[in-house]
Amino acid sequence: MNDWFLCRLRMPAALVVLVLFAGVSGTVSAATLDGKKKAAAKDASVMAVAQRYAEALASGDRLTAGRLDFACQYGLVSASAKAVKAFPPESDPLYARCWDALSKAHETAVQRRDEGLNALWPGKGSLIFFAEELTEYAPSFFVMDRLGLSPPAGGLRLELVNTRPLPAASFRLSANDPLKSAPAALAMVRVVYKDPLTSPVTYAPSEYIKTRNVRSVRQPFKAATVRWVVLSGLRRFGFPGDMAVLNLPVMGADGPIPFVTETCGYVTDSGIWWGPADASGVLTAAVGRAVLLPEHVDRIALLNRVLIVDPFQAEALTALSRELFQTLLSFASNTHKMSLGDAALAARYNQLYWDIYAETARMDISFGREMIGLGGVPMPTPADYLYRMLPAMEKLAQLRPQDLENRLRLGTAYRWNNDQLTAIATHEGVVKELPPGHPLRARALTELAWSRIAKVAWNRTFDDPGILEAYKEAQEAYKITERPLDKFTGAYTMAYSLAFTPNRDNHAMLELLSDARRWYMQIPGAKPESWRYLLENDTLKGVIHADPAFNPLLAALVGTGTGTIRK
Repeated sequence: MNDWFLCRLRMPAALVVLVLFAGVSGTVSAATLDGKKKAAAKDASVMAVAQRYAEALASGDRLTAGRLDFACQYGLVSASAKAVKAFPPESDPLYARCWDALSKAHETAVQRRDEGLNALWPGKGSLIFFAEELTEYAPSFFVMDRLGLSPPAGGLRLELVNTRPLPAASFRLSANDPLKSAPAALAMVRVVYKDPLTSPVTYAPSEYIKTRNVRSVRQPFKAATVRWVVLSGLRRFGFPGDMAVLNLPVMGADGPIPFVTETCGYVTDSGIWWGPADASGVLTAAVGRAVLLPEHVDRIALLNRVLIVDPFQAEALTALSRELFQTLLSFASNTHKMSLGDAALAARYNQLYWDIYAETARMDISFGREMIGLGGVPMPTPADYLYRMLPAMEKLAQLRPQDLENRLRLGTAYRWNNDQLTAIATHEGVVKELPPGHPLRARALTELAWSRIAKVAWNRTFDDPGILEAYKEAQEAYKITERPLDKFTGAYTMAYSLAFTPNRDNHAMLELLSDARRWYMQIPGAKPESWRYLLENDTLKGVIHADPAFNPLLAALVGTGTGTIRK
Protein backbone atom coordinates (compact mmCIF):
# COMPACT_ATOMS: atom_id res chain seq x y z
CA MET A 1 0.00 0.00 0.00
CA ASN A 2 2.85 2.35 0.85
CA ASP A 3 4.53 1.39 -2.36
CA TRP A 4 1.26 2.23 -4.22
CA PHE A 5 1.09 5.62 -2.49
CA LEU A 6 4.67 6.31 -3.24
CA CYS A 7 4.11 5.30 -6.82
CA ARG A 8 1.48 7.88 -7.10
CA LEU A 9 3.82 10.44 -5.56
CA ARG A 10 6.47 9.60 -8.12
CA MET A 11 4.17 10.55 -11.04
CA PRO A 12 5.46 13.44 -13.20
CA ALA A 13 4.42 16.87 -11.94
CA ALA A 14 2.72 17.76 -15.23
CA LEU A 15 0.52 14.68 -14.94
CA VAL A 16 -0.49 15.60 -11.41
CA VAL A 17 -1.48 19.08 -12.55
CA LEU A 18 -3.44 17.62 -15.42
CA VAL A 19 -5.41 15.33 -13.11
CA LEU A 20 -6.17 18.15 -10.70
CA PHE A 21 -7.25 20.49 -13.57
CA ALA A 22 -9.57 17.84 -14.92
CA GLY A 23 -11.38 17.73 -11.60
CA VAL A 24 -11.76 21.51 -11.43
CA SER A 25 -12.80 21.68 -15.09
CA GLY A 26 -15.66 19.31 -14.47
CA THR A 27 -16.89 21.48 -11.60
CA VAL A 28 -16.81 24.68 -13.76
CA SER A 29 -18.66 22.98 -16.61
CA ALA A 30 -21.47 21.92 -14.30
CA ALA A 31 -21.83 25.45 -12.92
CA THR A 32 -21.77 26.95 -16.41
CA LEU A 33 -24.38 24.49 -17.62
CA ASP A 34 -26.61 25.29 -14.66
CA GLY A 35 -26.22 29.02 -15.34
CA LYS A 36 -27.07 28.54 -18.99
CA LYS A 37 -30.19 26.61 -18.07
CA LYS A 38 -31.30 29.38 -15.74
CA ALA A 39 -30.58 32.03 -18.35
CA ALA A 40 -32.47 30.05 -20.99
CA ALA A 41 -35.43 29.63 -18.65
CA LYS A 42 -35.43 33.34 -17.90
CA ASP A 43 -35.21 34.18 -21.58
CA ALA A 44 -38.10 31.84 -22.28
CA SER A 45 -40.22 33.47 -19.58
CA VAL A 46 -39.39 36.95 -20.90
CA MET A 47 -40.37 35.94 -24.43
CA ALA A 48 -43.52 34.23 -23.18
CA VAL A 49 -44.66 37.33 -21.29
CA ALA A 50 -43.96 39.61 -24.28
CA GLN A 51 -45.83 37.23 -26.57
CA ARG A 52 -48.83 36.94 -24.23
CA TYR A 53 -49.03 40.71 -23.88
CA ALA A 54 -48.81 41.32 -27.63
CA GLU A 55 -51.40 38.64 -28.35
CA ALA A 56 -53.72 40.12 -25.73
CA LEU A 57 -53.49 43.55 -27.36
CA ALA A 58 -54.08 42.12 -30.83
CA SER A 59 -57.09 40.08 -29.75
CA GLY A 60 -58.71 42.71 -27.54
CA ASP A 61 -58.11 40.72 -24.33
CA ARG A 62 -58.36 43.56 -21.80
CA LEU A 63 -57.89 41.39 -18.74
CA THR A 64 -54.60 39.79 -19.82
CA ALA A 65 -53.29 43.04 -21.26
CA GLY A 66 -54.02 44.91 -18.03
CA ARG A 67 -52.39 42.27 -15.84
CA LEU A 68 -49.22 42.24 -17.92
CA ASP A 69 -48.95 46.00 -18.49
CA PHE A 70 -46.44 47.73 -16.20
CA ALA A 71 -48.26 51.06 -16.32
CA CYS A 72 -51.52 49.38 -15.32
CA GLN A 73 -49.91 47.49 -12.42
CA TYR A 74 -47.94 50.55 -11.37
CA GLY A 75 -51.09 52.67 -11.15
CA LEU A 76 -52.72 50.03 -8.97
CA VAL A 77 -49.74 49.63 -6.61
CA SER A 78 -48.78 53.30 -6.29
CA ALA A 79 -52.35 54.17 -5.29
CA SER A 80 -52.41 51.55 -2.53
CA ALA A 81 -51.01 52.09 0.98
CA LYS A 82 -49.91 48.46 1.20
CA ALA A 83 -48.71 45.68 -1.08
CA VAL A 84 -51.21 44.37 -3.58
CA LYS A 85 -51.01 40.62 -3.29
CA ALA A 86 -53.54 39.71 -5.99
CA PHE A 87 -55.03 41.21 -9.11
CA PRO A 88 -58.52 42.70 -8.87
CA PRO A 89 -61.36 40.53 -10.20
CA GLU A 90 -62.19 40.58 -13.90
CA SER A 91 -65.13 42.93 -13.32
CA ASP A 92 -62.96 45.63 -11.76
CA PRO A 93 -63.02 48.92 -13.75
CA LEU A 94 -59.22 49.03 -13.61
CA TYR A 95 -58.93 46.94 -16.78
CA ALA A 96 -61.31 49.17 -18.73
CA ARG A 97 -59.37 52.28 -17.63
CA CYS A 98 -56.05 50.78 -18.67
CA TRP A 99 -57.47 49.63 -22.01
CA ASP A 100 -59.08 53.01 -22.65
CA ALA A 101 -55.71 54.71 -22.12
CA LEU A 102 -54.18 52.43 -24.76
CA SER A 103 -57.08 52.93 -27.17
CA LYS A 104 -56.86 56.70 -26.81
CA ALA A 105 -53.17 56.59 -27.71
CA HIS A 106 -53.83 54.27 -30.65
CA GLU A 107 -56.50 56.62 -32.03
CA THR A 108 -53.74 59.04 -33.03
CA ALA A 109 -52.76 56.58 -35.78
CA VAL A 110 -56.30 56.17 -37.15
CA GLN A 111 -56.90 58.14 -40.34
CA ARG A 112 -59.65 60.66 -39.56
CA ARG A 113 -59.04 63.17 -42.31
CA ASP A 114 -61.09 63.03 -45.50
CA GLU A 115 -58.53 62.18 -48.15
CA GLY A 116 -60.87 62.65 -51.10
CA LEU A 117 -59.59 60.82 -54.16
CA ASN A 118 -56.45 59.74 -52.29
CA ALA A 119 -58.49 57.73 -49.79
CA LEU A 120 -57.22 54.25 -48.97
CA TRP A 121 -59.13 51.16 -48.01
CA PRO A 122 -60.48 50.40 -45.42
CA GLY A 123 -61.25 54.13 -45.35
CA LYS A 124 -61.58 57.03 -42.96
CA GLY A 125 -62.03 55.92 -39.36
CA SER A 126 -60.63 52.44 -40.06
CA LEU A 127 -57.30 52.94 -41.83
CA ILE A 128 -54.19 52.80 -39.63
CA PHE A 129 -51.64 55.26 -41.01
CA PHE A 130 -48.25 55.72 -39.35
CA ALA A 131 -47.54 59.25 -40.52
CA GLU A 132 -44.62 59.87 -38.16
CA GLU A 133 -41.23 58.21 -37.99
CA LEU A 134 -41.85 54.58 -37.08
CA THR A 135 -39.52 54.82 -34.08
CA GLU A 136 -41.91 57.39 -32.57
CA TYR A 137 -44.61 54.78 -31.91
CA ALA A 138 -44.94 52.60 -28.84
CA PRO A 139 -44.82 48.87 -29.61
CA SER A 140 -48.54 48.38 -28.95
CA PHE A 141 -49.34 50.49 -32.04
CA PHE A 142 -48.02 47.67 -34.22
CA VAL A 143 -50.31 45.05 -32.64
CA MET A 144 -53.39 47.10 -31.72
CA ASP A 145 -56.69 45.28 -31.82
CA ARG A 146 -57.76 47.21 -34.94
CA LEU A 147 -55.03 45.29 -36.76
CA GLY A 148 -55.15 41.98 -34.95
CA LEU A 149 -58.83 41.14 -34.82
CA SER A 150 -59.90 39.11 -37.84
CA PRO A 151 -62.50 39.94 -39.02
CA PRO A 152 -62.87 42.85 -39.61
CA ALA A 153 -59.10 43.39 -39.75
CA GLY A 154 -56.79 41.19 -41.79
CA GLY A 155 -55.06 39.84 -38.73
CA LEU A 156 -51.41 39.49 -37.80
CA ARG A 157 -48.91 36.83 -36.80
CA LEU A 158 -46.25 37.06 -34.07
CA GLU A 159 -42.84 35.46 -34.46
CA LEU A 160 -40.47 35.34 -31.47
CA VAL A 161 -36.96 36.45 -32.41
CA ASN A 162 -34.66 36.71 -29.37
CA THR A 163 -34.07 38.35 -26.02
CA ARG A 164 -31.16 39.93 -24.18
CA PRO A 165 -30.67 41.33 -20.69
CA LEU A 166 -30.62 45.04 -19.95
CA PRO A 167 -29.31 47.02 -17.00
CA ALA A 168 -31.86 47.07 -14.20
CA ALA A 169 -34.79 49.47 -14.45
CA SER A 170 -35.36 51.89 -11.58
CA PHE A 171 -38.50 53.57 -10.24
CA ARG A 172 -40.19 54.94 -7.13
CA LEU A 173 -43.72 54.17 -6.01
CA SER A 174 -44.09 57.64 -4.48
CA ALA A 175 -42.09 60.84 -4.16
CA ASN A 176 -40.50 59.85 -0.82
CA ASP A 177 -40.22 56.15 -1.60
CA PRO A 178 -36.73 54.61 -1.84
CA LEU A 179 -35.52 53.95 -5.37
CA LYS A 180 -36.31 50.42 -6.47
CA SER A 181 -34.42 48.34 -9.01
CA ALA A 182 -35.93 45.57 -11.11
CA PRO A 183 -34.22 43.24 -13.60
CA ALA A 184 -34.98 44.16 -17.20
CA ALA A 185 -34.71 42.35 -20.50
CA LEU A 186 -35.40 43.17 -24.10
CA ALA A 187 -37.68 40.85 -26.10
CA MET A 188 -37.68 41.04 -29.91
CA VAL A 189 -40.93 40.05 -31.60
CA ARG A 190 -41.57 40.00 -35.34
CA VAL A 191 -45.03 41.25 -36.33
CA VAL A 192 -46.28 40.01 -39.71
CA TYR A 193 -49.49 41.39 -41.20
CA LYS A 194 -51.53 38.86 -43.13
CA ASP A 195 -53.51 41.06 -45.53
CA PRO A 196 -52.10 43.77 -47.81
CA LEU A 197 -55.56 45.36 -48.04
CA THR A 198 -55.98 46.04 -44.31
CA SER A 199 -52.44 46.22 -42.90
CA PRO A 200 -51.23 49.56 -41.56
CA VAL A 201 -49.92 52.09 -44.05
CA THR A 202 -46.73 54.10 -43.77
CA TYR A 203 -44.84 56.35 -46.08
CA ALA A 204 -42.86 54.29 -48.58
CA PRO A 205 -39.30 53.41 -47.51
CA SER A 206 -37.87 55.80 -50.10
CA GLU A 207 -39.73 58.66 -48.42
CA TYR A 208 -37.78 58.36 -45.16
CA ILE A 209 -34.96 60.66 -46.17
CA LYS A 210 -33.82 63.27 -43.68
CA THR A 211 -33.56 66.00 -46.31
CA ARG A 212 -37.08 65.36 -47.64
CA ASN A 213 -39.59 67.86 -46.28
CA VAL A 214 -42.71 66.62 -48.09
CA ARG A 215 -43.74 62.96 -48.18
CA SER A 216 -46.48 61.67 -50.40
CA VAL A 217 -45.93 58.06 -51.49
CA ARG A 218 -47.63 55.58 -49.17
CA GLN A 219 -47.24 51.82 -48.99
CA PRO A 220 -48.82 49.08 -46.87
CA PHE A 221 -46.67 47.63 -44.10
CA LYS A 222 -45.99 43.89 -44.24
CA ALA A 223 -43.76 43.16 -41.25
CA ALA A 224 -41.58 44.77 -38.61
CA THR A 225 -39.55 43.73 -35.57
CA VAL A 226 -40.68 45.35 -32.34
CA ARG A 227 -38.77 45.62 -29.04
CA TRP A 228 -40.57 45.00 -25.76
CA VAL A 229 -38.92 45.79 -22.40
CA VAL A 230 -39.93 43.21 -19.77
CA LEU A 231 -39.40 43.77 -16.03
CA SER A 232 -39.27 40.92 -13.53
CA GLY A 233 -39.01 40.48 -9.76
CA LEU A 234 -41.83 42.95 -9.11
CA ARG A 235 -43.69 41.06 -6.39
CA ARG A 236 -41.12 41.99 -3.78
CA PHE A 237 -42.11 45.61 -4.36
CA GLY A 238 -45.80 44.94 -3.72
CA PHE A 239 -46.92 44.29 -7.32
CA PRO A 240 -49.60 41.62 -7.86
CA GLY A 241 -47.65 40.14 -10.79
CA ASP A 242 -43.97 39.31 -10.85
CA MET A 243 -43.41 40.33 -14.49
CA ALA A 244 -44.73 43.19 -16.58
CA VAL A 245 -44.19 44.70 -20.03
CA LEU A 246 -43.33 48.35 -20.66
CA ASN A 247 -45.38 50.00 -23.35
CA LEU A 248 -46.73 53.47 -22.68
CA PRO A 249 -44.59 54.97 -19.89
CA VAL A 250 -46.04 56.45 -16.74
CA MET A 251 -45.17 60.15 -16.64
CA GLY A 252 -43.89 61.27 -13.26
CA ALA A 253 -42.63 64.59 -11.96
CA ASP A 254 -39.06 63.69 -12.88
CA GLY A 255 -39.79 62.04 -16.21
CA PRO A 256 -41.02 58.70 -17.47
CA ILE A 257 -41.39 55.80 -15.05
CA PRO A 258 -39.49 53.52 -14.92
CA PHE A 259 -36.04 54.60 -16.05
CA VAL A 260 -34.57 52.13 -18.53
CA THR A 261 -31.42 52.27 -20.62
CA GLU A 262 -33.20 51.25 -23.84
CA THR A 263 -36.63 52.16 -25.07
CA CYS A 264 -39.15 49.82 -26.62
CA GLY A 265 -40.68 50.18 -30.08
CA TYR A 266 -39.84 49.71 -33.74
CA VAL A 267 -36.42 48.29 -34.59
CA THR A 268 -34.83 50.60 -37.15
CA ASP A 269 -34.58 49.15 -40.69
CA SER A 270 -36.53 46.02 -39.72
CA GLY A 271 -39.63 46.87 -41.73
CA ILE A 272 -40.66 45.38 -45.03
CA TRP A 273 -43.58 46.49 -47.18
CA TRP A 274 -46.06 44.67 -49.38
CA GLY A 275 -45.05 44.58 -53.04
CA PRO A 276 -46.48 43.37 -56.36
CA ALA A 277 -45.00 39.90 -56.10
CA ASP A 278 -46.41 39.23 -52.63
CA ALA A 279 -50.13 39.02 -53.35
CA SER A 280 -50.98 39.21 -57.05
CA GLY A 281 -54.02 36.94 -56.68
CA VAL A 282 -55.34 38.97 -53.76
CA LEU A 283 -54.99 42.18 -55.74
CA THR A 284 -56.81 40.82 -58.79
CA ALA A 285 -59.66 39.62 -56.59
CA ALA A 286 -59.76 43.00 -54.85
CA VAL A 287 -60.29 44.78 -58.18
CA GLY A 288 -63.24 42.53 -58.94
CA ARG A 289 -64.64 43.27 -55.50
CA ALA A 290 -64.03 47.01 -55.83
CA VAL A 291 -66.07 47.52 -58.98
CA LEU A 292 -69.09 45.90 -57.27
CA LEU A 293 -69.04 48.09 -54.15
CA PRO A 294 -72.13 50.31 -54.00
CA GLU A 295 -70.40 53.47 -52.76
CA HIS A 296 -68.19 55.53 -55.06
CA VAL A 297 -65.80 56.50 -52.24
CA ASP A 298 -65.29 52.82 -51.31
CA ARG A 299 -64.58 51.85 -54.92
CA ILE A 300 -61.93 54.56 -55.18
CA ALA A 301 -60.39 53.66 -51.80
CA LEU A 302 -60.05 49.96 -52.58
CA LEU A 303 -58.61 50.58 -56.05
CA ASN A 304 -56.15 53.06 -54.55
CA ARG A 305 -55.17 50.42 -52.00
CA VAL A 306 -54.41 47.90 -54.73
CA LEU A 307 -52.32 50.48 -56.56
CA ILE A 308 -50.13 51.38 -53.57
CA VAL A 309 -49.19 47.69 -53.44
CA ASP A 310 -48.70 47.43 -57.19
CA PRO A 311 -48.74 50.79 -59.02
CA PHE A 312 -48.85 48.95 -62.36
CA GLN A 313 -51.75 46.61 -61.67
CA ALA A 314 -53.45 46.91 -65.05
CA GLU A 315 -56.95 45.85 -63.97
CA ALA A 316 -56.95 48.38 -61.13
CA LEU A 317 -55.69 51.15 -63.40
CA THR A 318 -58.42 50.34 -65.91
CA ALA A 319 -61.17 50.31 -63.31
CA LEU A 320 -59.92 53.46 -61.59
CA SER A 321 -59.51 55.51 -64.76
CA ARG A 322 -63.00 54.55 -65.96
CA GLU A 323 -64.51 55.35 -62.57
CA LEU A 324 -62.85 58.77 -62.48
CA PHE A 325 -63.71 59.59 -66.10
CA GLN A 326 -67.37 58.67 -65.66
CA THR A 327 -67.59 60.68 -62.45
CA LEU A 328 -66.03 63.67 -64.17
CA LEU A 329 -68.68 63.41 -66.87
CA SER A 330 -71.31 63.30 -64.14
CA PHE A 331 -70.04 66.64 -62.86
CA ALA A 332 -70.92 68.09 -66.25
CA SER A 333 -74.40 66.57 -66.06
CA ASN A 334 -74.95 68.07 -62.61
CA THR A 335 -73.94 71.47 -63.97
CA HIS A 336 -75.90 71.72 -67.20
CA LYS A 337 -78.86 69.74 -65.81
CA MET A 338 -80.06 68.70 -69.25
CA SER A 339 -82.25 65.61 -69.47
CA LEU A 340 -80.39 63.00 -71.53
CA GLY A 341 -82.05 59.63 -71.42
CA ASP A 342 -79.58 57.77 -73.63
CA ALA A 343 -76.24 56.71 -72.07
CA ALA A 344 -74.25 57.12 -75.29
CA LEU A 345 -75.69 60.59 -75.89
CA ALA A 346 -75.06 61.60 -72.28
CA ALA A 347 -71.40 60.52 -72.50
CA ARG A 348 -70.84 62.50 -75.73
CA TYR A 349 -72.81 65.51 -74.50
CA ASN A 350 -71.00 65.71 -71.17
CA GLN A 351 -67.63 65.37 -72.88
CA LEU A 352 -68.53 68.24 -75.21
CA TYR A 353 -69.37 70.28 -72.14
CA TRP A 354 -65.83 69.85 -70.78
CA ASP A 355 -64.27 70.26 -74.24
CA ILE A 356 -65.79 73.73 -74.52
CA TYR A 357 -65.42 74.66 -70.85
CA ALA A 358 -61.71 73.73 -70.86
CA GLU A 359 -61.14 76.33 -73.61
CA THR A 360 -62.90 79.13 -71.77
CA ALA A 361 -63.48 79.57 -68.02
CA ARG A 362 -61.50 76.50 -66.86
CA MET A 363 -61.97 77.34 -63.16
CA ASP A 364 -63.71 74.13 -62.10
CA ILE A 365 -61.24 71.98 -63.98
CA SER A 366 -58.13 73.86 -62.86
CA PHE A 367 -58.35 74.22 -59.08
CA GLY A 368 -58.34 71.16 -56.88
CA ARG A 369 -59.56 70.98 -53.32
CA GLU A 370 -56.03 71.09 -51.89
CA MET A 371 -55.34 74.29 -53.81
CA ILE A 372 -58.57 75.91 -52.67
CA GLY A 373 -58.00 74.79 -49.09
CA LEU A 374 -59.47 72.01 -47.00
CA GLY A 375 -62.62 73.05 -45.21
CA GLY A 376 -63.65 75.43 -47.97
CA VAL A 377 -64.76 72.66 -50.32
CA PRO A 378 -66.62 69.68 -48.81
CA MET A 379 -65.87 67.24 -51.64
CA PRO A 380 -63.37 66.71 -54.47
CA THR A 381 -63.61 69.13 -57.37
CA PRO A 382 -63.62 68.20 -61.07
CA ALA A 383 -59.97 69.21 -61.13
CA ASP A 384 -59.21 66.65 -58.40
CA TYR A 385 -60.70 63.95 -60.62
CA LEU A 386 -58.70 65.13 -63.60
CA TYR A 387 -55.41 65.23 -61.70
CA ARG A 388 -55.99 61.77 -60.21
CA MET A 389 -57.13 60.35 -63.54
CA LEU A 390 -54.15 61.46 -65.64
CA PRO A 391 -51.39 59.37 -63.98
CA ALA A 392 -53.64 56.29 -63.91
CA MET A 393 -54.35 56.59 -67.63
CA GLU A 394 -50.69 57.25 -68.41
CA LYS A 395 -49.55 54.09 -66.61
CA LEU A 396 -52.28 52.07 -68.29
CA ALA A 397 -51.24 53.40 -71.70
CA GLN A 398 -47.70 52.18 -71.01
CA LEU A 399 -48.88 48.76 -69.90
CA ARG A 400 -51.61 48.25 -72.48
CA PRO A 401 -51.08 50.41 -75.55
CA GLN A 402 -53.63 48.24 -77.33
CA ASP A 403 -56.33 49.71 -75.08
CA LEU A 404 -57.37 52.39 -77.56
CA GLU A 405 -60.30 53.52 -75.45
CA ASN A 406 -57.93 54.47 -72.66
CA ARG A 407 -55.59 56.28 -75.01
CA LEU A 408 -58.45 58.28 -76.52
CA ARG A 409 -59.58 59.29 -73.06
CA LEU A 410 -56.02 60.07 -72.05
CA GLY A 411 -55.70 62.49 -74.97
CA THR A 412 -58.99 64.07 -73.95
CA ALA A 413 -57.75 64.41 -70.35
CA TYR A 414 -54.60 66.11 -71.62
CA ARG A 415 -56.82 68.48 -73.59
CA TRP A 416 -58.89 69.34 -70.53
CA ASN A 417 -55.68 69.89 -68.59
CA ASN A 418 -54.59 72.38 -71.29
CA ASP A 419 -51.62 70.19 -72.19
CA GLN A 420 -52.16 71.07 -75.83
CA LEU A 421 -49.29 69.45 -77.72
CA THR A 422 -49.44 66.22 -75.72
CA ALA A 423 -53.17 65.95 -76.39
CA ILE A 424 -52.66 66.38 -80.12
CA ALA A 425 -49.77 63.89 -80.20
CA THR A 426 -51.75 61.29 -78.24
CA HIS A 427 -54.74 61.48 -80.57
CA GLU A 428 -52.54 61.58 -83.68
CA GLY A 429 -50.91 58.35 -82.52
CA VAL A 430 -54.25 56.60 -82.23
CA VAL A 431 -55.49 57.86 -85.61
CA LYS A 432 -52.34 56.62 -87.34
CA GLU A 433 -52.85 53.14 -85.93
CA LEU A 434 -56.48 52.86 -87.06
CA PRO A 435 -56.97 51.60 -90.63
CA PRO A 436 -59.89 52.76 -92.80
CA GLY A 437 -63.06 51.04 -91.74
CA HIS A 438 -62.06 50.64 -88.09
CA PRO A 439 -65.12 51.33 -85.87
CA LEU A 440 -63.14 53.76 -83.68
CA ARG A 441 -61.67 55.80 -86.51
CA ALA A 442 -64.50 58.36 -86.72
CA ARG A 443 -64.33 59.02 -83.01
CA ALA A 444 -60.54 59.22 -83.00
CA LEU A 445 -60.62 61.79 -85.80
CA THR A 446 -63.16 63.87 -83.90
CA GLU A 447 -61.06 63.74 -80.73
CA LEU A 448 -58.00 64.84 -82.67
CA ALA A 449 -59.97 67.70 -84.18
CA TRP A 450 -61.07 68.91 -80.73
CA SER A 451 -57.48 68.75 -79.47
CA ARG A 452 -56.35 70.96 -82.35
CA ILE A 453 -59.26 73.34 -81.75
CA ALA A 454 -58.37 73.61 -78.05
CA LYS A 455 -54.86 74.76 -78.92
CA VAL A 456 -56.10 77.50 -81.23
CA ALA A 457 -59.00 78.53 -79.00
CA TRP A 458 -56.91 78.98 -75.89
CA ASN A 459 -53.98 80.73 -77.57
CA ARG A 460 -56.22 82.75 -79.94
CA THR A 461 -53.80 82.10 -82.79
CA PHE A 462 -56.35 82.20 -85.61
CA ASP A 463 -53.63 81.87 -88.25
CA ASP A 464 -52.67 78.46 -86.84
CA PRO A 465 -52.98 75.93 -89.70
CA GLY A 466 -54.10 73.39 -87.12
CA ILE A 467 -57.62 74.78 -87.22
CA LEU A 468 -57.95 73.85 -90.90
CA GLU A 469 -56.62 70.38 -90.14
CA ALA A 470 -59.20 70.08 -87.39
CA TYR A 471 -61.98 70.95 -89.85
CA LYS A 472 -60.76 68.33 -92.32
CA GLU A 473 -60.48 65.63 -89.64
CA ALA A 474 -64.01 66.34 -88.41
CA GLN A 475 -65.19 66.32 -92.02
CA GLU A 476 -63.61 62.91 -92.61
CA ALA A 477 -65.19 61.59 -89.43
CA TYR A 478 -68.58 62.84 -90.65
CA LYS A 479 -68.21 61.10 -93.99
CA ILE A 480 -67.11 57.67 -92.80
CA THR A 481 -69.93 57.06 -90.33
CA GLU A 482 -73.67 56.56 -90.52
CA ARG A 483 -74.43 56.67 -86.79
CA PRO A 484 -76.54 59.73 -85.93
CA LEU A 485 -74.45 60.38 -82.81
CA ASP A 486 -71.19 60.46 -84.80
CA LYS A 487 -72.80 62.42 -87.66
CA PHE A 488 -74.00 65.05 -85.18
CA THR A 489 -70.57 65.22 -83.52
CA GLY A 490 -68.74 65.61 -86.83
CA ALA A 491 -71.04 68.40 -88.09
CA TYR A 492 -71.01 70.23 -84.74
CA THR A 493 -67.20 69.99 -84.54
CA MET A 494 -66.79 71.43 -88.05
CA ALA A 495 -69.12 74.31 -87.21
CA TYR A 496 -67.37 74.99 -83.94
CA SER A 497 -63.93 75.00 -85.61
CA LEU A 498 -65.08 77.69 -88.05
CA ALA A 499 -65.46 80.12 -85.13
CA PHE A 500 -61.65 80.28 -84.97
CA THR A 501 -60.84 80.68 -88.66
CA PRO A 502 -59.36 83.98 -89.89
CA ASN A 503 -62.12 84.59 -92.47
CA ARG A 504 -65.08 82.90 -90.88
CA ASP A 505 -67.82 81.71 -93.23
CA ASN A 506 -70.98 82.24 -91.19
CA HIS A 507 -73.18 80.78 -93.92
CA ALA A 508 -71.18 77.53 -93.87
CA MET A 509 -71.39 77.52 -90.08
CA LEU A 510 -75.17 77.93 -90.26
CA GLU A 511 -75.50 75.00 -92.65
CA LEU A 512 -73.30 72.81 -90.47
CA LEU A 513 -75.19 73.67 -87.28
CA SER A 514 -78.50 73.02 -89.04
CA ASP A 515 -77.19 69.65 -90.19
CA ALA A 516 -75.88 68.92 -86.70
CA ARG A 517 -79.33 69.68 -85.26
CA ARG A 518 -81.00 67.37 -87.78
CA TRP A 519 -78.76 64.46 -86.77
CA TYR A 520 -78.96 65.35 -83.09
CA MET A 521 -82.74 65.08 -83.01
CA GLN A 522 -82.48 61.53 -84.42
CA ILE A 523 -80.54 60.35 -81.37
CA PRO A 524 -82.55 58.60 -78.63
CA GLY A 525 -82.89 60.91 -75.64
CA ALA A 526 -82.23 64.12 -77.59
CA LYS A 527 -84.51 67.07 -76.89
CA PRO A 528 -84.72 70.65 -78.20
CA GLU A 529 -83.73 72.00 -74.77
CA SER A 530 -80.44 70.11 -74.72
CA TRP A 531 -79.74 71.11 -78.33
CA ARG A 532 -80.32 74.75 -77.47
CA TYR A 533 -77.80 74.50 -74.64
CA LEU A 534 -75.11 73.49 -77.18
CA LEU A 535 -75.59 76.85 -78.91
CA GLU A 536 -75.42 78.87 -75.69
CA ASN A 537 -71.71 78.35 -74.88
CA ASP A 538 -69.31 81.31 -74.81
CA THR A 539 -67.91 80.53 -78.25
CA LEU A 540 -71.00 80.02 -80.39
CA LYS A 541 -73.41 82.36 -78.62
CA GLY A 542 -71.53 85.52 -79.57
CA VAL A 543 -71.26 84.48 -83.21
CA ILE A 544 -74.90 83.39 -83.58
CA HIS A 545 -76.45 86.45 -81.95
CA ALA A 546 -74.18 88.91 -83.74
CA ASP A 547 -75.10 87.90 -87.30
CA PRO A 548 -78.69 88.02 -88.67
CA ALA A 549 -77.75 85.17 -91.00
CA PHE A 550 -78.37 82.83 -88.06
CA ASN A 551 -81.97 83.99 -87.56
CA PRO A 552 -83.41 80.88 -89.27
CA LEU A 553 -81.49 78.74 -86.77
CA LEU A 554 -82.76 80.82 -83.87
CA ALA A 555 -86.31 80.79 -85.20
CA ALA A 556 -86.30 77.01 -85.02
CA LEU A 557 -85.72 77.31 -81.27
CA VAL A 558 -88.70 79.55 -80.51
CA GLY A 559 -91.36 77.87 -78.35
CA THR A 560 -89.26 74.85 -77.36
CA GLY A 561 -89.53 75.37 -73.63
CA THR A 562 -88.13 77.45 -70.81
CA GLY A 563 -85.16 79.60 -71.58
CA THR A 564 -86.20 79.98 -75.22
CA ILE A 565 -83.96 82.32 -77.19
CA ARG A 566 -85.99 85.37 -78.21
CA LYS A 567 -85.93 86.66 -81.79
